Amino acid sequence: MRRPYPEAWLMVNSVFTTMTAGLAVAGLSAGCAGAVAEPRTAAERPTVVLVHGAFADSSSWNGVIEELEADGYPVVAVANPLRGLASDAAYVRSVVDGVSGPVVLAGHSYGGSVMSQAVDGLPNVKALVYIASFLLESGESTGQLAAKFPGAELGAALDTVSFPLSGGGSGDDLYIKQDEFHRVFAADVPEDVSALMAATQRPIAAAALEEPATKAAWKNIPSWNMVTTEDLAIPAESMRFMGDRADAHTVEIEASHAVTVSQPGAVADLIVQAADATRT
Repeated sequence: MRRPYPEAWLMVNSVFTTMTAGLAVAGLSAGCAGAVAEPRTAAERPTVVLVHGAFADSSSWNGVIEELEADGYPVVAVANPLRGLASDAAYVRSVVDGVSGPVVLAGHSYGGSVMSQAVDGLPNVKALVYIASFLLESGESTGQLAAKFPGAELGAALDTVSFPLSGGGSGDDLYIKQDEFHRVFAADVPEDVSALMAATQRPIAAAALEEPATKAAWKNIPSWNMVTTEDLAIPAESMRFMGDRADAHTVEIEASHAVTVSQPGAVADLIVQAADATRT
């Protein structure tokens, strides 16, 4: 049975795992008419690479990782820098380049913007899975698509904090106000867990949300799209629009924006569906 949310959120742990060999499914006896055995070993499974979005970190995937590993999938959760779309994408691409064999890539929220930019043209990436996420067209920014349809309440809940740039000058980091975090980001997560998420959130540079995409990997890679209908960060209508435009396999779920934490089983199920499709 899938658990509704992971206790593992409360632990700081390594999300980089090693691939382990699975047991082959035993062949059916020759006397079974028409029956053909299909080996399903861990070595045949693609590596799942997970990309978190703004106001989160790799531990937001902990429950999903637990489910995927239980199913025999090797998993890598990337520490998305959240500094700029092009630079974040270059970093994610370097991680994917280091993975041997086929890859299924899943991104949450801004993580979807990054992965679309990152893996365009990479032949080992077999599927893209967008979880409460953005499927940007070239020339569009994350902020532009977030505001395309009414219903987003995240903007009014943000605080801006200045930070120094390495080359001089300053930029703006965006945080969700801690007293608004549960309502606008994680309403279906237990309050004690969402309070911890609010305290440990990673900010995103405002410039990253304004930077336009130059690539759209979903045009050439099969895509899956999870629409979260109770989302106050990205309106469901915006997710539907982007998914329809990308001809993605779309599912809808009654969940907040923090669906990777509140319903990791459902998220893992969609990733496995995409992974299975790449092996058919």
